[in-house]
Amino acid sequence: MAKRFNVNGACKPNKHYMVDLTSRMEQIKAMVDNGDYFTINRGRQYGKTTMLMSLVRYLGRDYDVVFLDFQDLTASAFEDEESFSEAVAGTILCAADDLPEDIREQIEAFEKNTAVKNPMQKLFRIFTAWCRASEKPVVLLIDEVDTATNNQIFLDFLAQLRKAYLASSLRPTFQSVILAGVHDVQNIKRKIRPDEEHKVNSPWNIAADFLVEMSFQPTDIAGMLREYEKDYATGMDIEDISQSIYDYTSGYPVLVSRICKLLDERIAGTKTFQTKSAAWTKDGIVQAVGMILTESNPLFDSLIDKVNTYPELKNILYDILMNGAEISYNPDLPSVHLALMYGFAKKEASRLVIANRIFETRLYNYFFSMENERKSEMYRIGEREKYRFIENGELNMEQILERFVVSFDDLYGDREEQFIEDDGWRFFLLYLRPIINGVGNYYIEARTRNNERTDVIIDYHGKQTVCELKIWRGNAYNERGEQQLSDYLDYYHLDKGYMLSFCFNKNKNIGVREVKVGGKTLVEAVV
Repeated sequence: MAKRFNVNGACKPNKHYMVDLTSRMEQIKAMVDNGDYFTINRGRQYGKTTMLMSLVRYLGRDYDVVFLDFQDLTASAFEDEESFSEAVAGTILCAADDLPEDIREQIEAFEKNTAVKNPMQKLFRIFTAWCRASEKPVVLLIDEVDTATNNQIFLDFLAQLRKAYLASSLRPTFQSVILAGVHDVQNIKRKIRPDEEHKVNSPWNIAADFLVEMSFQPTDIAGMLREYEKDYATGMDIEDISQSIYDYTSGYPVLVSRICKLLDERIAGTKTFQTKSAAWTKDGIVQAVGMILTESNPLFDSLIDKVNTYPELKNILYDILMNGAEISYNPDLPSVHLALMYGFAKKEASRLVIANRIFETRLYNYFFSMENERKSEMYRIGEREKYRFIENGELNMEQILERFVVSFDDLYGDREEQFIEDDGWRFFLLYLRPIINGVGNYYIEARTRNNERTDVIIDYHGKQTVCELKIWRGNAYNERGEQQLSDYLDYYHLDKGYMLSFCFNKNKNIGVREVKVGGKTLVEAVV
């Protein structure tokens, strides 16, 4: 059976095209060799389960590896200590193939009768005996720990693991324990001992830092595509396609795989992309990204659910995207912690930025919808006029600017300066969205997003267009902006760019003109 790209559950090397995880396995094994206990915390569908299953195979040469999934435990397993201990014992019996026979008998007997005093302590005494009797050191992997993070019984379990780790010089215990989930259990706190000071500690403050990079770099994506290319010989430019996929996803694993899966299974063979060779192009990638931006899937369902559940998360994402705010990286702020934990944002230098272009655009679309875009007259004008701007399948950006200038001046030309300064660029995107909807998409370049300048990159049928939106600050400032845009076009290998300036001078000359700067053609619109 031919391999496929996978976005549902863990990837299997014999069934799915996968990134080579060898270097990551080596880094994690070094931590295991060192006896580290740690957590793998990443957002939804970030490849955590695939990583753990690969670890089971990779570590199996030197360790007895037991892989538990807390999703296998029902809600009743967390009702009390006896139920939890019994459920864990049963899960270990199913998961551990190389249990010493006498240990298996002890666990079987324990599973049948947990009606003893302090069953969890009894279970950990069996663990000690197991680690003593095993020919190889024992490594415990637990996936989906989020299932239990709000449960006191699980916190007691963590406290027992911590106790065993701290006493490892006195009695055998697990060589390493690895917990995987979205939430960082290291930040869960409880009263471990009810002393008079009621001290509150983390039951997982023994965890080592997990610094292994789990996002896919362009070289990782290229390696996966080479395997695909061996099967289908599309003739794609692997390095170029890998970089383009990375540019949209920043290596978020499920987004990388989703683009590839769409190109392979749904875009190739269509009227526009009749062959796989035609699909595996930048034009095909734009089509795939457009499909992702409009589909319902577990990742985006989770994103919007979390945004609506946590007002502080919604506010910080809104400030970054809609207000151009620069948010300093401060993990002690709940809003920053949430954005990082759920994978919606990342640390870049000393500030917080949205994790990738796809998340950015999806959130822009969501926030614009929140603001009733269909009630916006600019949106309705763009929707009404959208067909006039397409010529031979290409976007006539100059004509879009001309019509926007006229429409904006008619509707909002007499508004106060602060209104235009805060919202001018939003009106342009509201005007643009229905024009490119379903065929193209846009994203805002994070490096230039601020209160005075925003660069919008528009993808339409595989062709990129750069349009700088800015506030008019005089001729000298405008000339610097022209030079900046000219230099920026070099980065995108373009000879032509566009500039839309919102000017507050009473004697301004609205309209569109063309200028030459540094060998580039700039179409400048002033409103």
